[in-house]
Amino acid sequence: MTRLVLLGGGHSHIEVLRRWARVSAPAEVVLVNPFKSLPYTGMVPGFVAGLYGEDDIHIDLASLCERAQVTFARGSAVALDCEARSVRCSDGTKLRYDLLSIDVGSALDTSTPGVSEHALPVRPLYTFVSSLQRYRTAQRPQRVAVIGAGAAGVELALALHAAIARAGRTPTVTLLGDAPFPVPSFPQPARQRLERICSTRGITIRSSVHVTALSADAVHLAAGERLAVDLSVWATGPVAPAWLADSGLATDARGFIAVDRHLRSISHPDVYAAGDVAGMTGHERPKSGVYAVRQGPHLAENLLRSLRGEPLVSYIPQRRALALIGTGDRRAVAVYDDYSWEGAWVWRWKDIIDRRFVARYRAG
Repeated sequence: MTRLVLLGGGHSHIEVLRRWARVSAPAEVVLVNPFKSLPYTGMVPGFVAGLYGEDDIHIDLASLCERAQVTFARGSAVALDCEARSVRCSDGTKLRYDLLSIDVGSALDTSTPGVSEHALPVRPLYTFVSSLQRYRTAQRPQRVAVIGAGAAGVELALALHAAIARAGRTPTVTLLGDAPFPVPSFPQPARQRLERICSTRGITIRSSVHVTALSADAVHLAAGERLAVDLSVWATGPVAPAWLADSGLATDARGFIAVDRHLRSISHPDVYAAGDVAGMTGHERPKSGVYAVRQGPHLAENLLRSLRGEPLVSYIPQRRALALIGTGDRRAVAVYDDYSWEGAWVWRWKDIIDRRFVARYRAG
């Protein structure tokens, strides 16, 4: 029987599972993921701030698989052999496929000395969420450095500041970025809005800085400067998973899987990819969960069509995407194109969107 392997339980693949709970796939389908649940990216900063519980933000992958009659295999890929059509997992097992879909997200560059030993990395997201609980109870940090000043870094800095203050302690939060200003992908008015909010909270933003190393109680910067911390959060930009380099798949300039308008590898027609791990040829977009969610329905349709030998449908990503950045205090900032807004009403809007998204994958 034809075997389809869904590698990774990302935001595109959960939509595949949801849709296939209503349509029987003409194949044996296996989902491979290191964890049985998926924290929803959009709600993680709210969880960090203490506005959500752990149960609020998780989607049960094993339950989704059961409803879709898909086999759940716990593991993560460490190698891909496209010629042999097999995935080697971290436990040493090899999983053969006839059709492969990859939605494993992106990775972090942790090559800076001390990061692996002393930082709390934001990816994998499941590990970040569970590790944060231990830091809260055991270490109760007050001096926090967030390394990486993109949208995720800014939102986490605000969330951590709010969480420490909510626990009755005095937060000292520093946001460090190597770009000349935070959130360089945002238009200037939105950047200035977020910088003002951070300044009002007492969050220190340091731009154009280079982190040379981390130690147990400090972030080390160029020119020998040492920033004392209780917790370092590593939130630098996304990089491609290391095992892709030896897979034989065609990749884009950043090492992500190059896919066409059908979300299919441009070099291997039996491989599909979606979410952050994919780069659409001719339609480059920022790495954002918004695009992964939008790709889900098209990926589900094209995988079914591929199994049935039918013509594929095209997907063209939207040019602009709405960004909703929580500020840790039941307020949020909305950014769309050159416009931005802020307030409690934006948080209520974001909260409704996020809760509805998670509920969609919990329905029987």
